[in-house]
Amino acid sequence: MADSGLARGVRASGYLPNAGNDLRRHRSANPLERQSRNRQLRQLRQHFHREAVEKRDRQLRVLAYSLVPSPGASPREDWNTLQAEAEEHGYAIGARLHDVAVPLVSTYFPSQCAGRAVCTPPWQRPGWGEVERLIGDGFADGVIVLDRHNISSDNYEYHTVIKELGERYQAFVHLVIPEEPTAPT
Repeated sequence: MADSGLARGVRASGYLPNAGNDLRRHRSANPLERQSRNRQLRQLRQHFHREAVEKRDRQLRVLAYSLVPSPGASPREDWNTLQAEAEEHGYAIGARLHDVAVPLVSTYFPSQCAGRAVCTPPWQRPGWGEVERLIGDGFADGVIVLDRHNISSDNYEYHTVIKELGERYQAFVHLVIPEEPTAPT
């Protein structure tokens, strides 16, 4: 399988981002800082969605992507939810892809990821590589996932994926469950 654009760029830069890199950026337990970052990520994701909608004069085509928790788990329930969401928004699903979550071995988990599995970065997963390849080949305008954690719980990785899809391919990420709310609870 050919390298995804993101994987090529990451290797070319000599920097392999993952959930354990640049921990200083993730150590803040300040809820307002987390809310601000979530708002920035949501706004970036929505920006690329608006651009995709404005540029297309046809029904938007998306790929359904799921990250299942174990090799025996089925993505069928996720795909049913993604299909219903796609229909609600008028998207056509072109393909359904999934990966199995493979936890990273780490002694430190960023506070924002507490309680969630910290998994391999999306560009190291075969299913996500196929998502990026199909979008790059013009087969789809975006990808639909349940929530951002199906892509990555790490802010840097998630941000990188949104920008890569948006800037390189003029594609978007649609979440069934949006990023965490920005208002204090």
